[in-house]
Amino acid sequence: MAKIGIIGGSGLDDPEIMTDVKKVKVTTPYGDPSSDIVTGVIGGQEVLLLARHGNKHQYSPTQVNYRANIDALKSQGASHILATSACGSLRKKIDRGDFVIIDQFIDFTKKRQNTFFESFEDGAKHTAMADPFDTALRKVLFDTATELNLKAHNGGTVVTIEGPRFSTRAESHMFRSWGGDVINMSVATEVALAAEAELPYAVVAMSTDYDCWKDDEAPVTWDEILEVFNNNVGNVVNLLTHAIPKIV
Repeated sequence: MAKIGIIGGSGLDDPEIMTDVKKVKVTTPYGDPSSDIVTGVIGGQEVLLLARHGNKHQYSPTQVNYRANIDALKSQGASHILATSACGSLRKKIDRGDFVIIDQFIDFTKKRQNTFFESFEDGAKHTAMADPFDTALRKVLFDTATELNLKAHNGGTVVTIEGPRFSTRAESHMFRSWGGDVINMSVATEVALAAEAELPYAVVAMSTDYDCWKDDEAPVTWDEILEVFNNNVGNVVNLLTHAIPKIV
């Protein structure tokens, strides 16, 4: 039976959504994860919730211990990982509040510990990454969004930047020219590590802004991102709670 690890998961720890709720403290060979793991049941399916940036959002994108987070979920028996993430839209067709079920990434980070295979002492390890996001999980997410009449885009390329600063206009236009559809500060690192750990991974990315490439809009601010995310978090919860029971 599947056990679903959820990274992000704002609102999913509501006692009315989860049953049999417990908190588990986990340590890993890579250090402590961002938060304790909250275990429970959603729609008859066991879930493991982990707050990517910590319970108080105290870890910047660079400070997040992505290796510990993935390893902690795997050590607790996760068979799949679903993640949620706010993102900036690099395309006019991806409006604020839209969901993107991402299928590709461009990694523009610079300071991350982004592999479990730092040494080849026990043999060379090169993980295939042509299609990093799990096809079956992506289909469940997109089909469920369609059933719920949520506006979702089936596929898209995320550019993951280091952060915590936002892009310059020149960078934003460059990312568009590269074929980027959305931009954020976490997904590429997570999915690459999940692939190394042989855990199927998919993400629900919610567009909260247009970065800074649109000359007819003011550059995005953090407060604006929070406002859009908070106004739409109910849709994220609704999508995941309906999708989770379908995962086998």
